[in-house]
Amino acid sequence: MSEQILVTGGTGYIGSHTTIALLEAGFEVVVLDNLCNSSVESLNRIERICGKRPKFYQADIRDRKALDQIFAEYQFNSVLHFAGLKAVGESVQKPLDYYENNISGSITLFQAMAQANVFNLVFSSSATVYGAPTEMPIREDFPTAAPTSPYGSTKLTIEVILKDLAKSDQQWSIALLRYFNPVGAHQSGLIGEAPNGLPNNLLPYISQVAIGKLHELSVFGGDYSTPDGTGVRDYIHVQDLADGHLCALKAISEDAGVRVWNLGTGIGYSVLEIIHAFEQASGRPVPYKLIDRRSGDIAECWADPRKAASELGWTAKRGLIEMMADSWRWQENNPLGYAS
Repeated sequence: MSEQILVTGGTGYIGSHTTIALLEAGFEVVVLDNLCNSSVESLNRIERICGKRPKFYQADIRDRKALDQIFAEYQFNSVLHFAGLKAVGESVQKPLDYYENNISGSITLFQAMAQANVFNLVFSSSATVYGAPTEMPIREDFPTAAPTSPYGSTKLTIEVILKDLAKSDQQWSIALLRYFNPVGAHQSGLIGEAPNGLPNNLLPYISQVAIGKLHELSVFGGDYSTPDGTGVRDYIHVQDLADGHLCALKAISEDAGVRVWNLGTGIGYSVLEIIHAFEQASGRPVPYKLIDRRSGDIAECWADPRKAASELGWTAKRGLIEMMADSWRWQENNPLGYAS
């Protein structure tokens, strides 16, 4: 019998792409999602791509009764934990929502896992746990200082909880994957990033401007100490990110304890460079205006990905042109996201 994996947040952007990678690798996947920022239609698309459909439960990670029922029904080997609110700007406006959902929900999940004797976990963390580092690129041994947003604080708090959990019980085997900036979409054009309401991330906003759904892009801050004044980030193709989870899953099956890996390309691109690359890939103009900086943002952030390369055998394979082309194919084929 193939290994059974629980994927929380599995209908979301990164979760859905990772679910495809898991199914294609032969795992039996169970998805749990409350659909607060995703669509059940992604499961239909996953089935079209893979020829098989993951089991699905519409439930919240804060619902202990629902979790216990799911854990009782399956013999999970591992959990991949993506579920959580994820918008930096929104977290500044609604910190209590973020602390309650992300931290309380994660604690409830970890309690249910322990009760069910499931101790293998891959946690979807973030480069925001590094705060505003004084040098680049960012290595895993950099201090996890004060994050610049409540969103980042929730990720760091969950990391601390998991480290304490592993100290308390040596059965736990945990991967903390610190993502940089996921972009792109599955090359089929069938699944991609489909936020409910106004996009909080750069690429879906750019692509919705290009398709004519939004009027123009607001670029937060044109006065950073970067080559063109706009923020610089490490953009990684979501399918490379999904592959990284499979590598981490293999690693935690071999050793207990907590390990940390950055998942990024090691290359930083500015907002304006991303806009121009997207215009080139789509053949569409992306009108933009420079406005004030956004609370919680930092000037630049990119990864040193060498630890993941040496320990996981993982490197990002898809470049900027492919990221932009796949983003545009998804948007062009699905102008209304999954609603279309």
